[in-house]
Amino acid sequence: MSQASSLNRQPLYLRPDPARVIVRAFKPATEPRDLNPTDKMRANHIVDRVLALDSEAVAAQLADVLENFQGRHRNLLETFEARADEMEEAFARHGVFSKIQRQLVGAYFLNEYSFEASALFNPSIVPHPDQSGSRGGGVRFILSLRAIGEGHVSSVTFRTGMIAANGSLSIDPAARLASIPQIRHRVSGPNGDCVELIFKPEEDLSERVIFPVTESQSNGIEDARFVQFSDGNRKTYYATYTAYSGLAIRSELIETSDFMSFRLAPLRGAAARNKGMALFPRKIGGKYAMIARQDNENLYLIYSDDLYTWEGGQVVLKPQFPWEFVQIGNCGSPIELDEGWLLLTHGVGPVRRYSIGAALLDKNDPSKVLARSREPLLRPAPSEREGYVPNVVYTCGAMLHNDMLILPYAVSDTFSNFATIKISALMRTMQA
Repeated sequence: MSQASSLNRQPLYLRPDPARVIVRAFKPATEPRDLNPTDKMRANHIVDRVLALDSEAVAAQLADVLENFQGRHRNLLETFEARADEMEEAFARHGVFSKIQRQLVGAYFLNEYSFEASALFNPSIVPHPDQSGSRGGGVRFILSLRAIGEGHVSSVTFRTGMIAANGSLSIDPAARLASIPQIRHRVSGPNGDCVELIFKPEEDLSERVIFPVTESQSNGIEDARFVQFSDGNRKTYYATYTAYSGLAIRSELIETSDFMSFRLAPLRGAAARNKGMALFPRKIGGKYAMIARQDNENLYLIYSDDLYTWEGGQVVLKPQFPWEFVQIGNCGSPIELDEGWLLLTHGVGPVRRYSIGAALLDKNDPSKVLARSREPLLRPAPSEREGYVPNVVYTCGAMLHNDMLILPYAVSDTFSNFATIKISALMRTMQA
């Protein structure tokens, strides 16, 4: 019943930090069209009170705000002005504002949000698009994490680090500041909004937070499974994730090439109505391929000519062993080995304990299962059982480095850690 003896947990703990905050729109005034009559009245009352101040009082109030918040955010005055611009239609009846009045009004309709105050978990890992800092057989990586703050709202945040040639790991310190991107473009369609987001070049990658920006995501962007996708000589990073509106879930897709600009779009088709989809890192037989769980119990293989439309599919893995009798799901995109496709899975067992296992799929026909774990590769250790959701270890994607699997994983939906295992040792844990 023991887990793989060759798996090594690393002393690298990524814990939520409530001191990291973003500024976001304060309701009742997110957008004019969202305001009910009572909220519009309240918003206008706030503006009336600001406009009733003389110029010296306005300057003093703005100076006080800057003294309190300037060191906690970049370009705060620009942020205030941008927020005032968003309020333009709602405040048209107030006439012309001076620049300093606009800045102060903008400040009244923003609030700080501690986006990772509650949890920092469910990581995925990919090679960094910029390997200029790597050396001696090492590789730089990007880690994506699911952050949860007040109200259980999920967002995507990032860390960077290095894997040395011998497999040892290091994580770069997170930036003190954090920011959300500008919406560069938004297109509304029958399946929801498609948005393009952009961060500023001077913002460190660990500063960048992808926060919900559409109705379908309003209560969370959950469990992003990033993968480096190869299409000929072109490499693109995609991530499937669960968009949660507070009432419904669906799968959506992030696309980026540089982790500075991102495109977020809904997926279509019956298979996209559930969660836990993971894209293969290249086409198979000229088609896109996805591992998904459409019935909350089994894993399916789906092919599509269209990256954004997913229908049908066939079952490839069902619960077989006691540690996965409740359900199974994928733990990130399949990883290509000489032997086949390595698919990490999660299984749910008695008392809803989550463990991580593995399966090996045929390289040319992934519907064929060549081998799978009889026992978990990783299950909650005694020190990992306590947290927001007890008895859970979980990952949204691992990475191959030389002959070693680098496995970031979450502990009880609270914080994240790393484990490593030689591929040869992992293969010995699976049976045909």
